[in-house]
Amino acid sequence: MISLSRRLLIAMFGAAATGSTFSLPALADDGIGTTVKVSGSGLLVRGGAENPLSEGAALNEGDNVQTGADALAELLLNTETRINMGPDSEITIEKFLADMGGTITVGGAMVFDRPEDMPPVDLTFKTEFGEIGVRGTRFFFGPSKGKMSVFVQRGKVTVSNAGVTRELAGGDGVDMEAGAPPSEVAKWKEPRIVAAFGLVGLTP
Repeated sequence: MISLSRRLLIAMFGAAATGSTFSLPALADDGIGTTVKVSGSGLLVRGGAENPLSEGAALNEGDNVQTGADALAELLLNTETRINMGPDSEITIEKFLADMGGTITVGGAMVFDRPEDMPPVDLTFKTEFGEIGVRGTRFFFGPSKGKMSVFVQRGKVTVSNAGVTRELAGGDGVDMEAGAPPSEVAKWKEPRIVAAFGLVGLTP
């Protein structure tokens, strides 16, 4: 599994859904989500105990989800907020409330997606590369062209570091580097967008 040299402390403010449909396993009484899909190897670490990551496994606060080099995973939090993980990625659900938000730690590639008609949630992304604030959006975070990057498919995002804040709208992306301001906002071209979403097994 990956080491989290690029750990992210995420907080976001709502996002838009992909529109795909599927039936969901029931959540545990104290659960905050479900592992919807898994391909390849992965781990669910709870209280220091490691178990194979499997479809239908309930997710609780404090759980750590890891994907191997050959794996993809799809998580659903409180039946509405979707997180797609790429290979060699890791997420720790520090805290999550359906209508209020929380804190999630992540490393690797992921796409965060939340239905437009759901109340916005208040999460904050902090990373060695800066802070990310997301409102009403579907967005990608992960490696792209050799750098950690953010791309917004829909909605608005702010990315801040080293005293500089960039504002992104749909179609915009920035690159992030520790200790440096985010790059200038640029419109991503279709091949880069497709490659980014492809890391987590999705199409834009």
